[in-house]
Amino acid sequence: MFEFKRHTDLEVWKKSRELVSCIYTLSGNFPKEESYGLTNQMHRCAVSVPSNIAEGVGRNIAKDSIHFFFISKGSLYELETQLYLSFDLQYITENILNETLLKIHECLKLLNDFINYYKNKSITKLNSNH
Repeated sequence: MFEFKRHTDLEVWKKSRELVSCIYTLSGNFPKEESYGLTNQMHRCAVSVPSNIAEGVGRNIAKDSIHFFFISKGSLYELETQLYLSFDLQYITENILNETLLKIHECLKLLNDFINYYKNKSITKLNSNH
């Protein structure tokens, strides 16, 4: 299911990179006074997702890897909230909100599948050592 040599081969990493581009594009229209507020926070959350996936894959212990994947997952939920706030503040339209939420939910699904893969990989490894 998840045959890969590098994190750059992973669909979840690729989709999360696309999400970063999407967030940077849509936040480009935010008021300038948001540069150090909501805009900055959204950028940090979006960048956190593929970055923590990459760091997790680079770990040699499944438990450590899963920890970083959960950080990515938390960043996706935080980003989701920030999108709703952007809509509430009328910085984005309902259409942009819904389109971007779909991208976030796609990343969440892929990430959940990848976390489950790592959990099963860890259990299989433990069972084969006994």
